[in-house]
Amino acid sequence: MAGRFEGKVAFVTGGSRGIGKAIVELFASEGAKVAIIDINDDGLKQSAEEFKQFEIYTKRVNVVDGSEVQTAMKEVFDTYGSIDIVVNNAGVIRDNLLFKMTDSDWDTVMDVHLKGSFNVVRAAQEYMVKQKYGRIINISSTSALGNRGQANYATAKAGLQGLTKTLAIELGKYGITTNAVAPGFIETEMTRETASRIGISFEQLIEASLSQIPAGRSGKPEDIANAVAFFADEKSSYVNGQVLYVAGGPKA
Repeated sequence: MAGRFEGKVAFVTGGSRGIGKAIVELFASEGAKVAIIDINDDGLKQSAEEFKQFEIYTKRVNVVDGSEVQTAMKEVFDTYGSIDIVVNNAGVIRDNLLFKMTDSDWDTVMDVHLKGSFNVVRAAQEYMVKQKYGRIINISSTSALGNRGQANYATAKAGLQGLTKTLAIELGKYGITTNAVAPGFIETEMTRETASRIGISFEQLIEASLSQIPAGRSGKPEDIANAVAFFADEKSSYVNGQVLYVAGGPKA
């Protein structure tokens, strides 16, 4: 049986670990050719090895650099013949309470999440508009609703929702949909970093989070990949400009 994404080309930023890697695995296993861009050399090498049975393109690209993004996008198009699905997943955290937050903490988070996503969608739309087809999925977060110690991250993730809705309006007539997935607590390397930052074990963080999650379990990267796949599906063409909170309970 042909996979859901047979013949499609997916471009995933920050795809070498965590949520990004789960997204790459789902697309590849369902027939897509997948491009992974990241700045994590070890992660890229490992992903290339792990997914070698699939058609995978990997390249070290800093999403903040527009020309690097454009070059990678063109290489992927030249190699595979289209750019059908784009997932803006690359992200960083520089958590701190406002009075301790530095200019660098703020700028780094804004650059990667907002400028990075802008660079990627601007490069991708050129191909998508010509082919009259595209699926853009931005990874937001429940932090967009406000989260202590994350003034920078919450602002950036809320900004991605504004970008999502605007692109839906601008690009919809070209057969391109733009939606966002907003994860709640997901077990990843990033949440591990949060645990060590606040001085508790990862297990303690999971336990503390569980008390707030109606579904009674914490999220896994695959939970987010499944939501992304829904938006990326050809059949989801009438779902546009939406934000789906995947958090084990009502969030927005």
